[in-house]
Amino acid sequence: MSERRARTLAVVQHVSAEHLGLIEDHFEGRGIRFRYFRPFVEGGRLPGSRDWADGLVLLGGGSWGATPGPHRLPTLDAEVAMTATALAAGGPILGIGLGAAILALAAGGTATPTPLEFAVEEARRTVDDALDGLLPDRLPMVRYGRDLARPPAAADVLAVDPRGDAAVFRCAPRAFGFRGHPGAKSAIVEDLIMDSEDAPENPQSALQALRTQQRSLEDSLVPIMTGLVRCMGLMD
Repeated sequence: MSERRARTLAVVQHVSAEHLGLIEDHFEGRGIRFRYFRPFVEGGRLPGSRDWADGLVLLGGGSWGATPGPHRLPTLDAEVAMTATALAAGGPILGIGLGAAILALAAGGTATPTPLEFAVEEARRTVDDALDGLLPDRLPMVRYGRDLARPPAAADVLAVDPRGDAAVFRCAPRAFGFRGHPGAKSAIVEDLIMDSEDAPENPQSALQALRTQQRSLEDSLVPIMTGLVRCMGLMD
């Protein structure tokens, strides 16, 4: 039997402070490699088709958004086009925060303008067999960003937030969007707040809630990552 070739995922960062967080350990523990692409730095670029052939991860954007206005992500159009190509190729895609909005737009959905917000909430599963039955019935959701991803009608909404909006959705057999960061760390949010002139108002209560929920986040991420790796075919 031949050895399984290690995958290397292309991870697109939109701000230096936001990264995979706790998700890194789950990828590394399974021998799944990842490479960060930082188009916002001098000389940075988006991944090409060879880079994302094994899988594409689109991270959150801090204060950047996905709707017209002064906070529109500068590389939005290019990223939507790239993600649409990856969708057409049937590749594994994971969108988080702003990345989920990019995935929704690439799949034919929309994004609704909302103010910059930092909140720690609980999402509720709406499909019993979501992520091969591994998506928790209730899961903590850490949101930092602006604009609401509206997946297309054909997408499967797997979980909703307290207002009934899509919190986790599936746009294609191997393409998933999470409105919040399932692997968030308090240090990520602290850096986002410090590194941006445009920060949410009164973030301290949400930061305390995140610190309180950190263990719950870590616990819920175990089945989430098992389900994502399986459904995205990252161990095939």
